[in-house]
Amino acid sequence: MPPEVPRQPWQDRLHETAARVEDELRTFANYINDEVVPDVRRHSSEALRTAAVELQKLAQKLDDVRNAPPPPPRPPEA
Repeated sequence: MPPEVPRQPWQDRLHETAARVEDELRTFANYINDEVVPDVRRHSSEALRTAAVELQKLAQKLDDVRNAPPPPPRPPEA
C-alpha cells in the first residue's frame, strides 16, 4: 500500500467544509421530517375538508337549477 500523501491546507478546508455540509443536510432533513411534513399533512387534510364542503354546495346549486321549473315562455315580438 503506497504511503499517504500529505494534504494541502486547501484540501483540509475542503474536507472540513464537506463534513459540515453533510451535517447541516442531515439536520435539515430531520427538520423537514419532524416539523414541516406533519404540518403539511395537517393543513392539507383541512384544505381537502374545506374543498369538500364547497363542492357539496356547488352540487346542491346544480341540483337546484336542474330541478327548478322552466321559465314561462316569452310573448312573441310584434
